[in-house]
Amino acid sequence: MGPSAIRYAGLEARICALGLDCVDLGNVQTAVAEAAPVGDTRTRYLREILTTCGRVAERVRNARDKGRMPLVLGGDHSVALGTLGGLVDGDGPGGVLWIDAHGDLNRPETSPSGNVHGMVLAAAMGLGGPAFGGSDVRIPSVDPSRVALVGVRSLDDGERGLLRDLDAAVFTMSDIDRLGIEHAITEALAKIDGPGFVHVSLDMDALDPDVAPGVGTPVRGGLSYREAHLAMELVAESGLVDSLEVVEVNPILDRENETAKLAVELVASALGARIL
Repeated sequence: MGPSAIRYAGLEARICALGLDCVDLGNVQTAVAEAAPVGDTRTRYLREILTTCGRVAERVRNARDKGRMPLVLGGDHSVALGTLGGLVDGDGPGGVLWIDAHGDLNRPETSPSGNVHGMVLAAAMGLGGPAFGGSDVRIPSVDPSRVALVGVRSLDDGERGLLRDLDAAVFTMSDIDRLGIEHAITEALAKIDGPGFVHVSLDMDALDPDVAPGVGTPVRGGLSYREAHLAMELVAESGLVDSLEVVEVNPILDRENETAKLAVELVASALGARIL
């Protein structure tokens, strides 16, 4: 329902108002969770997720082949495996800016929940283990030396341990309080720049629940409305970004589609919308 809520909030009209051509490819077919086998409880519904992500990857790849910028809507963050898998084809592993309250760096052996959306960044770097092999999604798709996380404020022990071993740039909310969002995003973009692709993945729970209530795993103390917009404006100004995704909108938990409307505004800022 997340992508539908974002569409209902006027995404296509807002993109077209920027003078850009927008083609909506519709929803990707997914399994119905209630009728699907959970599978290994350490990686719940992984086979169904990878099948869906294979379809996402194909659409992303086709969009890139036509010279278009893919914009992927979610849904939970596991969709990023498909986005990144579609980007890597032909270009090699790329860099990613992960704007999120969470690290999404668990692995099957460290995840407390078995939810794949909490492992997706680790898996995209090829660190998810054999459970993530044998599908149509190309893994690894992300260069571990070109990863930047911004807005982080909720990490599990396994994620902290992995971050100590990775050469990733990490800007927690404490860092942003001290240094400012402009510094964090500028440094993050410098970190992820390079050959192949540059991707921005925006989880709406990176924002404070006061301004983005309609998310599945809210964490207090997140980005403010203006910090989030400035982050996306800096992304647009950099001219580096090849693709964008916006995830974790849950209209059941939202207030009058407020979070979906904000997602539309942030996409517009990432695509070049300005006050003047």
